[in-house]
Amino acid sequence: MNLSKKKALAARTFNVGRERIFFVPSRLEEIKEAMTKQDIRDLHKEKAIIIKEIKGRRIKVKKKHKKGAGNKKKNIQHKKRRYMNLTRKLRKYLKDLKVQKKVSKTEAKEIRKNIRHNAYRSKAHLKLQMGELKK
Repeated sequence: MNLSKKKALAARTFNVGRERIFFVPSRLEEIKEAMTKQDIRDLHKEKAIIIKEIKGRRIKVKKKHKKGAGNKKKNIQHKKRRYMNLTRKLRKYLKDLKVQKKVSKTEAKEIRKNIRHNAYRSKAHLKLQMGELKK
């Protein structure tokens, strides 16, 4: 007895999948005679057609997005930023020395050129080089 058409009709009637429709085996003759959606609804009320519960999880869990190679952001200190910070620090220090008259104009000019050419690694390095200049 092929009741696939009846199962499809029931699925359309109740807006569920075919797998969820279950026909009670003792009432198959009545189900076979059902022609309309209303007949199917009546059989459902009489418990001849049973709609099974949904299997599995109902809520779709969202996937967490992984960062691709192009989206990874490293916390890097750029060369220009590092150069600017060092240069500003050294120039400010040199200006203070000039105001205190610890360095002459010509020496200051020379040191400033070296700062521009990235000759000093740090303020301590500049102090060390100036100590050697004075000796």
